[in-house]
Amino acid sequence: MKKDTRYLVSVALMAAIVILLANTPLGMIQLPIIKATTVHIPVIIGAILLGPSAGAILGAIFGICSLISNTTAPTLLSFAFSPFLSTTGLVGVVKAIWISVGCRIMISGWLWILFRKLKANSYLSLIITGFVGSMVNTIFVMGSIYLFFAGQYAAAKDVARTAVFGLIMGTVTASGIPEAIAAAILVTVITKALLKVVPNLSNASAN
Repeated sequence: MKKDTRYLVSVALMAAIVILLANTPLGMIQLPIIKATTVHIPVIIGAILLGPSAGAILGAIFGICSLISNTTAPTLLSFAFSPFLSTTGLVGVVKAIWISVGCRIMISGWLWILFRKLKANSYLSLIITGFVGSMVNTIFVMGSIYLFFAGQYAAAKDVARTAVFGLIMGTVTASGIPEAIAAAILVTVITKALLKVVPNLSNASAN
């Protein structure tokens, strides 16, 4: 019971951080076309410290915050993140929910668990987990936009549909990779510090 309570409190605390970041300029940085994000960083940290289930919960909260942000402060691509801005009916609503929420649930702690089982170097493991976790977010989101909303993306950007893949890859390179590098650094530094303060937290990720 004590362990369950501690787990729930830890998840709630990480969720509060996700919500706080998502509602400040530091969490979702407004760019001309899309919102760059740092909210995935506490999701990755939570997944490492508390396990994949917690990572999925935190990812869902991140996604809901993204959905709300894109609904209340829309950009050119917010139709891909908000079911309320869909112009393609129920199918578009489902696609938008997948991109805003489903893709963020994919950020989990399975890679960290694998590294622990392999007894890999903890610093290297954290760096790779942080980088890959961030890239999973970017690739799933931008890849889903390409698969589901290529035509609308082309219209929003006023380009030919054949140019969409190049633009998507440009976003992944220009925004996704720097985000992933920042995540790798911050996840490593913050997680190492937290494990020193509360070392038993790491046991949750093995469950």
